[in-house]
Amino acid sequence: MSASELPAILGGTPLRTEALPEWPGNWPEVADALNACLSDGSWGKYHGPNCEALTEQLNNFHNVTETILCASGTAAVELALRGVRVEAGDEVILAAYDFKANFQNVLAIGATPVLVDIDPASWQMDVSQLEAAISNKTKAVIVSHLHGGRVPMQPVMESAARHGFSVVEDACQATGAMFDGRRAGTAGHVGVLSFGGSKLLTSGRGGAVMTDHPEIAQRIRLFTQRGNEAYPLSEMQAAVLRPQLERLEERNIVRWDSVRRLSNQLTQLTSAQGDQILRPLVDACPVGDEDRPAFFKVGLQFDPTNSTGLSRDKFSQAMRAETVALNPGFRSLNRIHSKRRFRTVGELPVANHCDEHVLVLHHPILLEGDVATRQICASVERICRHAAEVSATPVC
Repeated sequence: MSASELPAILGGTPLRTEALPEWPGNWPEVADALNACLSDGSWGKYHGPNCEALTEQLNNFHNVTETILCASGTAAVELALRGVRVEAGDEVILAAYDFKANFQNVLAIGATPVLVDIDPASWQMDVSQLEAAISNKTKAVIVSHLHGGRVPMQPVMESAARHGFSVVEDACQATGAMFDGRRAGTAGHVGVLSFGGSKLLTSGRGGAVMTDHPEIAQRIRLFTQRGNEAYPLSEMQAAVLRPQLERLEERNIVRWDSVRRLSNQLTQLTSAQGDQILRPLVDACPVGDEDRPAFFKVGLQFDPTNSTGLSRDKFSQAMRAETVALNPGFRSLNRIHSKRRFRTVGELPVANHCDEHVLVLHHPILLEGDVATRQICASVERICRHAAEVSATPVC
């Protein structure tokens, strides 16, 4: 058998001969923004024009009245919780499958995380479990839109209105998405964004808190102002974010087109029993004029039995050898923290399933178009065709 027919993990030539796509890209408009910072000296100022301009730009893009820039998405979640008056002894509800910093932010304030399970159709928070999670200590819920999916916000907000708790909407993975005709992060009482080095808008680090409630914004500002800002975004970071925000909608549409093609192509890849090997989570998410997802990670449901026995970690390793950035998703929060630190609603079977079966595809490849999606599918097909040999290689 020729090397060209073997998966790269077995010594074959990767189907994608390109290196992993760089992120952020080499964008002329960002270089122009940096050069402007050097020219006018704003790069080193405490208070220059760029943070103010970015704040106005984010307000207009999201149609909100208040945006507070900060040092990271993690800091943004903590500030949002403090803005809705979460305190020590309170409880905060969140999905058991979520980014661990959200859990740790709740603990940092002295509150208790309350974990609910995942909807098996969309692999997002199961909002039907909110009522069972509520107690007389419930102060807030953190809702995260993950892996191209969405949490239905209307029932969450209705529950919040009935019981008097606040909703923190985490849009760090869904920047620019449209849900029910409004931008992700604007349906809750307060929303958060991340500008981390891998995010759809990136300044290496950074984040933002958004709200239409001036009292929430005021509480956040009072907490952060300590003679100077305790969690600042720099003028230089704000400058490089502005031209990226201008192109966010355009790039999100390109990513969505790629995911649609990838989803259609993956339906053709089935096991001998006719089961789909990889199923994108976006299949369960409605899309229309008022609903348009954004993809920081493309979530994929992986079943080892459909890939002729390959483990998720082995399959992920083999895909990375093909220069496809496909990695395991989050760990289930109930499996990586002491049970003394949280309480749960039920046994969390779907979250545990996610812990074992979610794969995520990093977004830069989605900007490459149809050739890249075909390379992804061809890589999946030949890895599964050689599953027995791939399984025998050591896990790295």
